[in-house]
Amino acid sequence: MALRPLAPLGAAANAVSERVLQARAGFRSVDAPDGWAHTPTESLTVNADDGVSLHVEIDAPETTSRARRHVTGRMPTVVLVHGFALSMRSWVLQRRALIHEGFRVVSYDQRGHGRSGVSSLENCTVGQLGRDLATVLEATCPSGPVVLVGHSMGGMSVMAYVGQHPDVVRDRVLAVALVSTSPGGAEMTEFGLGPTVGRVVGSLGPGVLTRMSRHAGPIGLLRKLGRGVQDLAVQRWAFDSPVSTDLIDLVGDMIFSTSFDVMAAFLPDIDRLDLGDQLGALTGIETLVMNGAGDLITPPSHSEEIVRRVPGAEHVVVEDAGHIIQLEHPTVVTQQLLMLISRAQRAVAEGLPVSSKPRVRRTVQDISKKRRMAKARSTRGRRGGREAAS
Repeated sequence: MALRPLAPLGAAANAVSERVLQARAGFRSVDAPDGWAHTPTESLTVNADDGVSLHVEIDAPETTSRARRHVTGRMPTVVLVHGFALSMRSWVLQRRALIHEGFRVVSYDQRGHGRSGVSSLENCTVGQLGRDLATVLEATCPSGPVVLVGHSMGGMSVMAYVGQHPDVVRDRVLAVALVSTSPGGAEMTEFGLGPTVGRVVGSLGPGVLTRMSRHAGPIGLLRKLGRGVQDLAVQRWAFDSPVSTDLIDLVGDMIFSTSFDVMAAFLPDIDRLDLGDQLGALTGIETLVMNGAGDLITPPSHSEEIVRRVPGAEHVVVEDAGHIIQLEHPTVVTQQLLMLISRAQRAVAEGLPVSSKPRVRRTVQDISKKRRMAKARSTRGRRGGREAAS
């Protein structure tokens, strides 16, 4: 009964959403002209230390990939770790690009996400995610150099892992990329909605949030209001530039197929998170920090502590970019990852101490996307003109 007043609001918002999203239809070629499906070379199940099954996929380098000369001799394996309420599908465009460049790639669904198993509430912690990453590494690349790439909560997983295994990091980790993430602190779970959400999440335990999950909370409310409202929320929280309806559908499917119980279980731990002391293990490791200038969840200010604590880290801020930057601006993200790996290889080959580098902060634009958008609008405009004339 209490939810009936939401129905008119949901209907009106869905109508507005339909008009807004229709205006963006036809831009699929801007985001992913080949779609979002990806077939891995190998799929396997890895059991975490508490028995939770983790779905893992391995991509072998393309046999037709460019003959890249790697100065370190042995090709690093690139390990991609996705963010909160997403899945490994969020890395699909980077996976394609990296294997084309000759890299072996490992991706997996974090516990409670995608096709991985559901965890007990007490093990829905970032510390456990760091241990899960260690398990995946042991199963898929027990030796040789690795590059660790984490987005959002995946970046927290990477930071937890490096703090738990500093010796392994020093011996085997060639480079680290921390994308749209934070080592913790205030405002971690506000979702661009202000401090009230963060205070509520921090004060209520996961069990309470789970019991409330069908009746309260911003994500639960969105689920009640319908798909149109959900799509508008995805656009607001995930992106800061026009994207196709297909991309909004992809991200919406990942978010709203994640159990609210899982979200509720992780949020209090994320809200209390403080990984600052773990970052010392990255000293001497080539490190890239990336943020979207328009990210409402983890704005660039949230990553400044990482850059401050990691000597020689590079901080790249992408204009017109939101939280899920690897899907919004995939070419820029992939380019930055390739540059990161090349810098790390060069430092190893030339014996250059990474920690002696000056800290660098750069702001970049996705010029190629602007051109693709202009071309798509022009093409659609000409098509509409022909239809009107006929």
